[in-house]
Amino acid sequence: MGLARLLKLSLKTWRIPNPSTISFGLRRPVADFVRLESIKNESENFGGFSPSSFCRSIHGGSIRSHAYPKTNDAAGHHIAQDTERLCKLLCAQPNSSIESSLNGASVDVSPTLVLEVLKKLSNSGVIALSFFRWAEKQKGFKYSAEGYNALIEALGKIKQFKMVWNLVNDMKSKGLLNRETFALISRRYARARKVKEAVETFEKMEKFGLQPALPDFNRLLDTLSKSGHVEKAQELFDKMEKRKFTPDIKSYTILMEGWGQEQNLLRLDEVYREMKDEGFEPDAVTYGILINANCKARRYDAAIELFHNMEANKCNPTPHIYCILIGGLGSERRLTEALDFFERSKAIGFVPEAPTYNAVVGSYCQSMRMHDAYRIVDEMRKVGVGPQTRTYDIILNHLIKARRTKEAYRVFQRMSGEGCEPTLSTYEIVVRMFCNGERVDMAMRVWDEMKAKGILPGMHMFSTLINSLSRENKFDEACQYFQEMLDMGIRPPAAMFSNLKRTLLDEGKQDMVLILAQKLEKIRTTQLIG
Repeated sequence: MGLARLLKLSLKTWRIPNPSTISFGLRRPVADFVRLESIKNESENFGGFSPSSFCRSIHGGSIRSHAYPKTNDAAGHHIAQDTERLCKLLCAQPNSSIESSLNGASVDVSPTLVLEVLKKLSNSGVIALSFFRWAEKQKGFKYSAEGYNALIEALGKIKQFKMVWNLVNDMKSKGLLNRETFALISRRYARARKVKEAVETFEKMEKFGLQPALPDFNRLLDTLSKSGHVEKAQELFDKMEKRKFTPDIKSYTILMEGWGQEQNLLRLDEVYREMKDEGFEPDAVTYGILINANCKARRYDAAIELFHNMEANKCNPTPHIYCILIGGLGSERRLTEALDFFERSKAIGFVPEAPTYNAVVGSYCQSMRMHDAYRIVDEMRKVGVGPQTRTYDIILNHLIKARRTKEAYRVFQRMSGEGCEPTLSTYEIVVRMFCNGERVDMAMRVWDEMKAKGILPGMHMFSTLINSLSRENKFDEACQYFQEMLDMGIRPPAAMFSNLKRTLLDEGKQDMVLILAQKLEKIRTTQLIG
């Protein structure tokens, strides 16, 4: 329903309106103080891991990370403390004057601190921009390409592209513009389904004094492929010669990976054959993509055959390939074979890394051998490679899928004590668990705990909580969180607002619908300035 129609309808019908502990080495009895109902209609997303989700991407997300100056342990600890303190202030009073909240913080505003805070604020572009403007006025502040890029990333997530290009002009005037900037802007456009603008961003590089090269073009192909636009990536690839680029093996493998993610093995094979026809022999990356694509398509025997072909062709498997096979076979409950590949990787001299251990943990979880999964977590800790947040997320997802929600909550509570602080992804899992289990009160408690630690929610987390509150007829709370979402500059999914609007109208709350619709329209049509 458009705003004009909504206004018309509203005028016609206007009405005034402490926890138990669990050791990963020793199973303990379930505590009784937290009583949870069994989760109903569990989402498949809780346990449905793709084989590659345990491992790094073949063409890793270099444009996702930000480089920043190395610091010693003491300095790094001090920056981490200041970062957490600033984020807590921003989370506690997001609607108040950010400047007055931060002025009393008494922190040294270094480029590293600014970067770390901006990365923490990546889900709230509005707050990130306000923080950046405050930081500019502080003693010790220095502009950096990394800081600008982190801010651009946050603003791109809320589709504030006009402000993004204003920042690009600032960077150019200060001599800070780099290729990373254009790569991340292209990615944000692609994620927003603005494919034309993503390509145009690449084409604008020359206008801003940067000559596009083949690595930049490959990054564009990778961005489009990973954002669900592999057809467009293939189209651009087919016209590469017009751009005076000659494809290298990475150009081909990027497309192969994209088609593999789409489970289109026919198109993947076409690109593979073209690559070979052009004289490129498959390397370990190529085999990894082929094996991963077959695992994703649940063609595990074909994946194993490719592994043996790789060995026969004197191409040594990498830890990543073992990780793919362990995760893939484990997800199919072919646990014995998964563990065999784990042992083989160790036998040839590979020291297990965190992604490989995570694949083993996931394999045990998939077969619900939780005691063995916890044993691997203990082993990770002993050898100093984890556990990571990702490790706990895997365990939580499988416990929730098995409706072992009490155990999942205890694992979550134990994380900090085990030296691994929950991240946004972990909080999303736990909040969704409680919402699906009709324990929205517990979901809100976990939400508050997250905010108290200076972690800001994203769009999906807001949607989960607001939808749950609406289902339980807690309209005031639902509207409160919806308002908070808008204040952070996050545009709600159309389906979520439609559900909330319909529920409010059914309850005769046309006035509230009108207010929310007006605010949403303002978010959609107003570009930030500053």
